[in-house]
Amino acid sequence: MSRNPFVREVPKVSWFFDHPRYLRYMVRELTCLFVGAYALLVVVGLARLAESEAGYQLFLDSLKSPSMIVFQMLALVFSVYHSVTWFNLTPKALPLQVGESFMPGWFVAGLHYGVWFVLSVAILVFAGVH
Repeated sequence: MSRNPFVREVPKVSWFFDHPRYLRYMVRELTCLFVGAYALLVVVGLARLAESEAGYQLFLDSLKSPSMIVFQMLALVFSVYHSVTWFNLTPKALPLQVGESFMPGWFVAGLHYGVWFVLSVAILVFAGVH
């Protein structure tokens, strides 16, 4: 007598559309493409800056095109989404233990949000934004 275990069929491509939690997970994974592409854009900008002032000015002018503005806005939105979802997961990934008890999750996530805010303000001040 042989047993046939129950095997649930899972769609190859659209499995994550069945549950909102899976969809949020896949959107979070998709954000890495935009974050990586923006990082490459920054590296290209640094390379142009190292080459010459004229090359860097051409690079800056190319950033003003409508398609680049849309890309930069999408990259910003996806970067914020990526950061928020990671900070919300931090208490589970990095529980902070003090003595025998653990710090509340809101405290650990709040520390990350606080450091993010302080660093953002410091960068804006350093960049000369008033």
